Amino acid sequence: MEEKTGLIVGADGAMRCFWRGSDELYGRYHDEEWGRPVADDRRLFEKICLEGFQSGLSWLTILRKRKNFRAAFDGFDFERIAGYTESDVERLLGDAGIVRHRGKIESVINNARRAGELVEEAGSLAAWFWKFEPGPQDRPARVDYPTLIANPTTATSTLISKELKKRGWTFVGPTTVYAFMQAMGMVNDHIEGCVCRPVVEAERLRFRRPH
Repeated sequence: MEEKTGLIVGADGAMRCFWRGSDELYGRYHDEEWGRPVADDRRLFEKICLEGFQSGLSWLTILRKRKNFRAAFDGFDFERIAGYTESDVERLLGDAGIVRHRGKIESVINNARRAGELVEEAGSLAAWFWKFEPGPQDRPARVDYPTLIANPTTATSTLISKELKKRGWTFVGPTTVYAFMQAMGMVNDHIEGCVCRPVVEAERLRFRRPH
């Protein structure tokens, strides 16, 4: 990585965000998924849950286990997860394919119930989350490496975190929420110079915000 830019040169000669690295799975995630706008409620729920599981771990660890997480948690169908009982918690604690952390597992079940309430309130998770999308005036003039490193949270992520916690959600601190905002495309944090940045920006321009 070039320290000043936070960019790396890929095998194809293109510049990409430093965190992409050389892992093939991570590469596909960076190139094809991260930052692309999402309006599907189940995918949004999956993303915020997995960001919670990532706390204290590397995202690559979570990404490598994502298929296992999906199988274990019924594809992150929060209506089904809301009905989980203690026997499901024990089942999940015995699943070596996921992160076996009781607090985080119980958080997913709790948040599934809270997600249902949020749908009743706003019509969909997507409508609720996207109403917080920051405007240009709330975004840095230039998304470069020093800016990203210096700002693991934002005023918006702090606000969303506060609102979720007020509604009973857990494992949704401002840092976790900002990572979620980046992943689900509420912001485009591909670094200036990354080959994916203009692609994501074009997709965001075409994207119809739910309401």
